[in-house]
Amino acid sequence: MQTGRARETKKMEPRCVECGFPIKTLFVQYSPGNIRLMRCENCKAVADEYIECEFMIISIDLILHKTKAYRHLLFNVIKQHTVNFEGSLWKSIFAFLLLDAYRSLLLKRNEGEWGSSMSFSSIVWTFQEIIVDVFVGNFVFLCILLLSMRLVLNSTIQISRCKDIMLAVLVSSYFKIFLIATMVWEFPSSVIFIIDLFVLSFNTVALKVITDSTMNRCIAACFCAQAAKLLVSQVPARRLLS
Repeated sequence: MQTGRARETKKMEPRCVECGFPIKTLFVQYSPGNIRLMRCENCKAVADEYIECEFMIISIDLILHKTKAYRHLLFNVIKQHTVNFEGSLWKSIFAFLLLDAYRSLLLKRNEGEWGSSMSFSSIVWTFQEIIVDVFVGNFVFLCILLLSMRLVLNSTIQISRCKDIMLAVLVSSYFKIFLIATMVWEFPSSVIFIIDLFVLSFNTVALKVITDSTMNRCIAACFCAQAAKLLVSQVPARRLLS
């Protein structure tokens, strides 16, 4: 029990964004607005330079796939400032599924399966197809991802570890929010798949940061999970509902 608690405590410690080494504190505050950033004991660099950066700079580095930006977000922001972890996880899941459902609706609209001339029964059936596609597809994606990471890490994945991986995937899928732009402007279907590629690449970086694994293994895990999700989405919803 003591070993398990020690591991959990170590997990909740802030991390150096440069090397990922756990540290006790990121900064020392002498007075309001007067702080001194601490240095990492391992690499001797400033532990987290993003503390003094604007949100826009952090967002740009996240888009540029910088691992230190993801370490800052996952370990030094979410882990340290989230009081209700379970609540934040469920809210993230809801937002993720909502955006994924909107993505499916956009694809159906572009394929001509959605329009103003549809009957009420057709609308209900279409929404049933979308809900099944979103829930089943993401369930398969998560199962294959966790199975792949278990093989990569060559060890069993505990519940707390599963939650960390889930949150990393959900948070790194923030690029899906650009789907909202299609409410204002019309885009071809290719834009949706470009957003999917960006999201998958962000998932890979977040997975590398949260598991301390190699990039090649994380790419393989995300690719297998996404391929399984795409295969499931090709199965007609009628078969899944029957």
